[in-house]
Amino acid sequence: MSRIDTIVFDLGGVLVDWNPEYVYKTIFDKEEDMRWFFQNITTGDWNEEQDAGRSLAEGTDILVKQFPDHEANIRAFYGRWEEMLGGPIQGTVDILRHLKHDTNYRLYALTNWSSETFPIALQRYEFLHWFEGIVVSGDEKTRKPYLPIYQTLLSRFDIDPTRAVYIDDNARNLHPAKELGMQTIHFKSPAQFRSDLEALGVTLP
Repeated sequence: MSRIDTIVFDLGGVLVDWNPEYVYKTIFDKEEDMRWFFQNITTGDWNEEQDAGRSLAEGTDILVKQFPDHEANIRAFYGRWEEMLGGPIQGTVDILRHLKHDTNYRLYALTNWSSETFPIALQRYEFLHWFEGIVVSGDEKTRKPYLPIYQTLLSRFDIDPTRAVYIDDNARNLHPAKELGMQTIHFKSPAQFRSDLEALGVTLP
């Protein structure tokens, strides 16, 4: 195995705590009603279309036309989107801070994120400016786990996949990285992430 010299982070769920429940728990009295809403209306597949470049307005209008009785709750998804940002995942930010000061590693990010909302995160979180580059799905008009966005990352920043590790909290998104020759870590907690990085030979304090 080649020595790791490039570390690529997913953002949501790894460095940034983002969860629509922070909004919808203030809307629904019963958790089962909130779960139904997520499973049937503002689904993960629907949200990922905005991550892949569809405008927030178009995505919202599509659902409002399908489910007019739920219009107010649908509009809350992006109307109150900033309230879904729970803050940094501090343990991972601490690891990133150390890596930023270690000249042995190049740092990048690959994220499924709407191009309309990503500037809000950039403004809010200083650590997002620590990367040499970030590939944002909404800008690329595609998303993980489709192979082209990973290929864009590698070619744009001249990354040797055999010397890179990719971290994501969604196991689905790890498979294309593996296919391209990258090492991968399925993120579950900062402590587990630290341990898995060290197992790959990455030195941490």
